[in-house]
Amino acid sequence: MDADFGKMLELMELTFRDFEAAMPNKPKLVAKTYGWVYRFEEQDIYQALVQKLARVQSTIRAARLLLMHGHVQEQAMLHRVIDETNEDVLFLVYAVTNDKITPLHERYLASFWEEEFDESGNPVKSEQKREMVSRKKIRAYIASVEGAPLNPSCRIELSRTLSKAYSGFIHGASPHIMDSYGGNPPHFHTQGMLGTPRIDEHTRDLWNYMYRSFLSHILVAKALGAEKHVDILTRHKERFELNAGN
Repeated sequence: MDADFGKMLELMELTFRDFEAAMPNKPKLVAKTYGWVYRFEEQDIYQALVQKLARVQSTIRAARLLLMHGHVQEQAMLHRVIDETNEDVLFLVYAVTNDKITPLHERYLASFWEEEFDESGNPVKSEQKREMVSRKKIRAYIASVEGAPLNPSCRIELSRTLSKAYSGFIHGASPHIMDSYGGNPPHFHTQGMLGTPRIDEHTRDLWNYMYRSFLSHILVAKALGAEKHVDILTRHKERFELNAGN
């Protein structure tokens, strides 16, 4: 499984770098009251997709590092981030490949591009109020486009339930914290959980998140019209599925 982890990461990195290099408009240095920063001037949906892939790749690598050191509770926190980022990719890709940019997408993108501080640069007096599109609406849109055998409301509820399960790791719910308790004598594992059954469980879980992130790269390739990348990644995807017994 670890060999497939490495290969998936390698393919995602190569694919991402090709997408980054092919962007017609690169980020430019712009002056803000708090200094010079890189920003996209055009702020289109394709630039948003490339940024989402950058986020999901970085986070999946961080989750793998945490697993390697036994910090599976913290790994699970990052899985929530990966989950939502991959949902965002689906949401944006479908606007390009299956539908159109709807008012919901426009609201999402307006929030996505909004600066954290206004031109005053003062974090206290800044009047920025980022309007976040609810996760429920994003999931409802994805379910409506996919038209899967599951009833859309069931799909939305399933996604919500999984998200809530990982929220327990983020917010420190007692059942989740108690997952780090055990051993002989029983104690809280505050320095990682190497050598415990939790490692195998979270390794399998990481494969799921790695695989879904790999699928996001295929979806973005379709949205960008990069058929060569779609073909290569799809062939490898089938091999990864076979290796995993799926």
